[in-house]
Amino acid sequence: MRSLNLQEYIKSAPVSLSAAERDALSDLSVSVSPAPGADGVYVLTPGSTVGAVEIGDALSVLIRPKIAIPQLLSLACYASDLVKFRADDFAFGDADALPDILARSLARQAQRAFSRGLLHGYREEDDALYTVRGRIRFDEMIRRRFGAPLPVDVRYDEFTDDILENRLIKAATARLAAARLRSRDARRGLGRIAATLDNVSLVEFPRGDPPRTRFDRLNEHYRGVVALARLILRLSEYQSRRGETRAAGFTVDMNKLFQEFVTRALREALGVSERTLRGDRNLPRRITLDVGGRVGLEPDLSWWDGGVCSFVGDVKYKKINYSGVPPNADLYQLLAYATALDLPGGMLIYAKGERKEREYEIRHVGKRLSVAALDLSGGLDAVLERVAVLANKVRAMRDDARRGRRTAAA
Repeated sequence: MRSLNLQEYIKSAPVSLSAAERDALSDLSVSVSPAPGADGVYVLTPGSTVGAVEIGDALSVLIRPKIAIPQLLSLACYASDLVKFRADDFAFGDADALPDILARSLARQAQRAFSRGLLHGYREEDDALYTVRGRIRFDEMIRRRFGAPLPVDVRYDEFTDDILENRLIKAATARLAAARLRSRDARRGLGRIAATLDNVSLVEFPRGDPPRTRFDRLNEHYRGVVALARLILRLSEYQSRRGETRAAGFTVDMNKLFQEFVTRALREALGVSERTLRGDRNLPRRITLDVGGRVGLEPDLSWWDGGVCSFVGDVKYKKINYSGVPPNADLYQLLAYATALDLPGGMLIYAKGERKEREYEIRHVGKRLSVAALDLSGGLDAVLERVAVLANKVRAMRDDARRGRRTAAA
């Protein structure tokens, strides 16, 4: 199998591709441009989607992010479940493909969790038995059996290892096992997990939003492995088919990850809930730019005091060449948010290295658009310290907006 190594946002050298391979890469949000003077040869420029994908049986594609994969995964676990992993937890010197790193990390976390014994718990069961166990379901006996004495419809609590925590781990293991892993250690690690969880049901959880687990003193030692399992199940499992050629793999949209991390980390730094600092998917009401309500807006970040918005922001990870000034479209978008929500300004938050921090005062309307940059380098604790500094700026803008409204009302 041929291997193709690409870097997020970086142009590749000319590469020979079949038509099916070219089309599969286009589906993966990779810009594909014909190389001058050659047929079937292309220059590839990945976007913000990173990961590992296999196209048919002939081509393995690895797209590396700008930040190291261990750093990416530590940010992703925090954004998903507020679990703090060190980058070292994902560091394997001989592994560079996302599925292999995930598999070996899952095996490591599972070994730590299982070392204290496989977690058991009570699961509620409904059954029809010839002996009484638990509580008799008289309503079901009347509805289904017209009052016949046997079998008895009962509901009881079963003490078992077939519980949600173990099901999540097994589902993540199966998802990774279906990938073509390069590392023998990764395959062995998944095999050990599968053997340990042999009696646990294999459940197909909803993609993108696997169920959450509540932790207490009895299952706290499972927190790390469950967080990693949920992350694996949340990752986009890329699949595409062009004719007879199938493409499949694990991918991460860095735009989405950066937005999720910034939103979650800011909530923690500010000490507010998701009902106060909201993302674009859980706005309390529809926001429109025009009086007629036909131009809808969905800001990435907004701070709500009851039904009143007191801060608005937008989160940008994308790579765009510029000469010291953010793209006009980004500034126009933020200005539209501030105008629609009647705020004195707003904040654009970029990944460090994409923009310089500065402020723009808009002519005639007096609104101030602030541009901030979040440095993702270093360990998770260092990044969260920078988020705390950013949170102070967000709180200051929110306080200014509230003071302005009180002054106007006086």
